[in-house]
Amino acid sequence: MNNIVVCAADIGSIKRKSFGWSRAEIGQDNPVCGTNIAKFTESIVDDFKKEKKVALGFECPLFVPISDKPEDLTKARKGEKNRPWSAGAGSNVLTIGLAECVWIFERIRESNVDVKPTFKWKDFLLDKSNFFIWEAFVTSASKGNSHCDDAKLAVNTFKEMYKNSNDIESSISAHKPYSLVGAGLLRSRLTEDRGLLFENCIVIKVDMKKKLNRCKQKQ
Repeated sequence: MNNIVVCAADIGSIKRKSFGWSRAEIGQDNPVCGTNIAKFTESIVDDFKKEKKVALGFECPLFVPISDKPEDLTKARKGEKNRPWSAGAGSNVLTIGLAECVWIFERIRESNVDVKPTFKWKDFLLDKSNFFIWEAFVTSASKGNSHCDDAKLAVNTFKEMYKNSNDIESSISAHKPYSLVGAGLLRSRLTEDRGLLFENCIVIKVDMKKKLNRCKQKQ
């Protein structure tokens, strides 16, 4: 696990300075943060060049459900509850993420590093892949004071929950997913695996309120 780097991007407008990122290696206590998407991507490329494995999370919906019932096409994914992907904030950040995810992926491809993307944690742990893509879901009660704070919360939550785990369970899923991030990986030519279009990726929910309640119960 010591060769794994955990990164997260809080998706938002670059022009309005609403983009934030964070990065930390497993075993590193204090993640570094920033707001420059180019520097963030350069750090990821540098990690690959150093033969690190990268677990990259995006704080935006990365897949949507395709229901057989037309009236359910905008229905929340399982686990979203009152914050569906299709409502206000979710749909807004989803559309921004479509562009920013591909921009990052294309810069990675242009660097000519050897990248094998996956949504499967076990494949990542077993070295079948060196690029694990996940979705960060920061609840409204957990939002920090900045976009960097939100990205840092996502990184720390990922590290805390899964640094010693051989298996992980997603907080959100869809029965018949359409993977937007899978389409982005294909569009940027980081993969030719069209099967990714039909896969859920792991969603890590950052809920500090629940975490505090669990701590109180243990005391």
